[in-house]
Amino acid sequence: MGRGRVELKRIENKINRQVTFAKRRNGLLKKAYELSVLCEAEVALIIFSNRGKLYEFCSSPRSVLYLKLDIDMVQLDEF
Repeated sequence: MGRGRVELKRIENKINRQVTFAKRRNGLLKKAYELSVLCEAEVALIIFSNRGKLYEFCSSPRSVLYLKLDIDMVQLDEF
């Protein structure tokens, strides 16, 4: 028997929301790494927390260059 579907709605409790964010962020970063290894794909992932903290994953040096260019563009758009 599998798990039921999780209802997608905002988590009101701040601590629970932060814990969920950290767990899901780590899971997403792990999946990005696995995808890059298993499929020999170039993967770049950018995550911003609600506080504006940046988390990133790049599978290759070329991806890092693209990622940094994109981040610079996002930061320019914010101001």
